[in-house]
Amino acid sequence: MKSTFNVGVIGVGRIGKIHIENIIRNVPGLKLKMVADINIDDQMKEWAKKVGVPLLIQDADDIFNDPGIDAVVIASSTDTHVKFIQKAAHLKKDVFSEKPIDTDLKLIKETLEIVKNEGIKLMIGFNRRFDKNFKRVREIVKSGQIGIPQIVKVTARDPALPSIEYLKSSGGMFFDMTIHDWDMVRFQTGSEVEEVYATGAALVDPEVGKIGDIDTAAIILKLDNGAIGIIDNSRQAIYGYDQRVEVFGSKGCAVADNEPTNTVRLYTAEKTKEDNIPYFFLERYMESYALELHSFFESLRYNNEPSPNGEDGLINAIIATAVQRSYKENRPVKISEINL
Repeated sequence: MKSTFNVGVIGVGRIGKIHIENIIRNVPGLKLKMVADINIDDQMKEWAKKVGVPLLIQDADDIFNDPGIDAVVIASSTDTHVKFIQKAAHLKKDVFSEKPIDTDLKLIKETLEIVKNEGIKLMIGFNRRFDKNFKRVREIVKSGQIGIPQIVKVTARDPALPSIEYLKSSGGMFFDMTIHDWDMVRFQTGSEVEEVYATGAALVDPEVGKIGDIDTAAIILKLDNGAIGIIDNSRQAIYGYDQRVEVFGSKGCAVADNEPTNTVRLYTAEKTKEDNIPYFFLERYMESYALELHSFFESLRYNNEPSPNGEDGLINAIIATAVQRSYKENRPVKISEINL
């Protein structure tokens, strides 16, 4: 049984840097061998040297062509995921890929077939499953303490709108942002989505609407166990990164609220005050990013199927497609309407 696996990382954006630093500092079973990014500048070189990247390259093919690399972590733009997953599979390298696999369901299905035929492992980065608070809610639900789940509420609001350039290549709000939230509904209930209804608008910035996207949304999900999911999203919550989950059932309710940056409250004659919630995902989910990579390592070490896997990636993309159709056609859409 191997105790360490050599890894190459593709993509040195925000999420790529998080994965690289976690591999170096927090997941000793994964040994970083090289990192690739098509846009290398002096600032990136300085960062790479500071954190201890052994080799920074521009051509991702160097990672694929290195027989000493066991696994590839894909943190590049969405439109490259399929290409890199397929290439890794053909070369028998296991893969951890950021979500979504793609926005084209046929390409996703084709990719998963290649993954299966080549016998590699594929894990998809739905990191919120590894958040300690959300995991605790899942444990409570699974134990039966709140009875039969009836309503699942997920609030996910970013603190600030990304750049328009980022949004143009993101795949749209439902693939880029909300995809985490029905994954959370599925995770918490252990049930699958049967029908969706979505509404949304560009309320934060009209420029978002001009590129055909939205920045504010509400989605209702009907699950196969009879429960109802309710999701609300915004690209701009001026008070911080708002991340909450509630599962209401026949015997009670489990709630994961926002984690404060500290537990201190100030009491005076004029007011009671506490500090703001974490500003963004870097602060809120840092631990979960490390834990998901550790889970990936465990699947390699013990030859287990990773979770969440490629099938989760496909299911969540199917839901995203249904939600997009619901929003555009202003009607409920059954998952069975989506053809692969």
